[in-house]
Amino acid sequence: MTDCDAEIRFKLPLSPEEESALAQEREDDHFHDECGVFGIHGHEEAAHITYLGLYALQHRGQESCGIVASNGREHTAHRAMGLVADTFGSKTLSRLKGRHAIGHVRYSTAGESLLRNAQPICANTDGGPVAIAHNGNLVNAVAIRRELEGRGAIFGSTSDSEAILHLLARSREQSIEDRFIDAISRVKGAFSLVLLTDDGMIAARDPSGFRPLSLGRLDGAWVVASETCALDLIGAKFERDVDPGEVVVIRRGRLRSLRPMARVEGERFCIFEYIYFARPDSNLMNHNVYAFRKELGRTLARESPIAADMVVPVLDSGTAAALGYAEEEGIPYETALIRNHYVRRTFIEPAQSIRNFGVKVKHNAIRSFLEGKRIVLVDDSIVRGTTLVKIVAMLRSAGAREVHVRISSPPSIGPCHYGIDTPTQEELIASNHSREQIQEIIGADSLSYLSLTGLRRSAEHELKRGICDGCFSGEYPIPVDIDREAPQLSLFRAIEDEPEPS
Repeated sequence: MTDCDAEIRFKLPLSPEEESALAQEREDDHFHDECGVFGIHGHEEAAHITYLGLYALQHRGQESCGIVASNGREHTAHRAMGLVADTFGSKTLSRLKGRHAIGHVRYSTAGESLLRNAQPICANTDGGPVAIAHNGNLVNAVAIRRELEGRGAIFGSTSDSEAILHLLARSREQSIEDRFIDAISRVKGAFSLVLLTDDGMIAARDPSGFRPLSLGRLDGAWVVASETCALDLIGAKFERDVDPGEVVVIRRGRLRSLRPMARVEGERFCIFEYIYFARPDSNLMNHNVYAFRKELGRTLARESPIAADMVVPVLDSGTAAALGYAEEEGIPYETALIRNHYVRRTFIEPAQSIRNFGVKVKHNAIRSFLEGKRIVLVDDSIVRGTTLVKIVAMLRSAGAREVHVRISSPPSIGPCHYGIDTPTQEELIASNHSREQIQEIIGADSLSYLSLTGLRRSAEHELKRGICDGCFSGEYPIPVDIDREAPQLSLFRAIEDEPEPS
């Protein structure tokens, strides 16, 4: 595949300190975000609007970002490792000309953390230039890649998303939208996609509807985004969600809805989008994320009440559930654990001089609130248990008399195969330890999870749709290829030149 006119520079590998900090971030006690996509068709400031949309979606991926713009004849792309605000300045955005643009923020779920894997991925085809942004994970990507390589295809990345472009380029269909439909009919798994052509934009969701994708309007232009918080920032009006199995084609300001893929019986929307990934102010499938998290906290309180003096959240992931728990139990809610919001991944940790430095740089306890108190500590999940061990110890060091941990989701017993970067099953503490063992490991006086029944009942009552809860139940709706080892390429470690001042 041939890149569009893209600005890419080669640079030396990350320093040992940066590598160590990045490794430490991957080892923390939460599932990592996946990716976010954004697109706009028919706006004079398309690249600038896309920049703002990606800024709102930054929580979905912090490793790399990119924007591709089209003026109707050619594409111009800018991709880089790092955050949106550090990557795109006014000079860079001014070079991304055109009334159509798509963008992407990435956290690697398939493929290494390299610039070659940054999206949108561009290509020049016999049907014109195209660029694709993908949120999700293809469970048959390795098999497709091997088939294509056997037929002479040359891949430039280790990302599963590139397989879709190869399938599109090799399709014998005539129009770009038919080629696109032909390509996505070959892949299995989770995908919310935005494709930019020379004069059009195409959006699609997989038939199971694993990942979100919303449609909006701004000054006559059509907008697509992973979450509605991006529409709110740019002042766009939310129109509707792209349905599972739907393909939306936007050209010359008009939208056509196609239904080429049979919608599966029972939607499988990722419940972790509601539990942790999405921003609380987003509405997913017409239901507010913050409201649902509070409801999970209320359900948790009904299932696992405890006599206590205050409810304290692990910020920011446990905030809404802690409020719901406190309201249901009638216990005061206090943010007695403060989070530093300005921590960057590149801090250098002292070797031995400060105990538990990694958690202290992010959290600090307020002793005057905690001393002698019985605490209910609420978080949304336990992955490895490493962070909670330190937080519970911190609360006790600050004088807490009792620490009762409450988790607003069931135990995480399996990895996600549909677009979330999760540890292996062996690394998940709940897959190898009982609740009593985990309670002892983290040093809590008691530990309770939300039950799987309680989660499913809340989803059925509040969301009124089918969910994927494979990471909690081990029940995966789409079979996963046994041989899914990621391809290994000999690539330069590539990142952009030092970011320009905004």
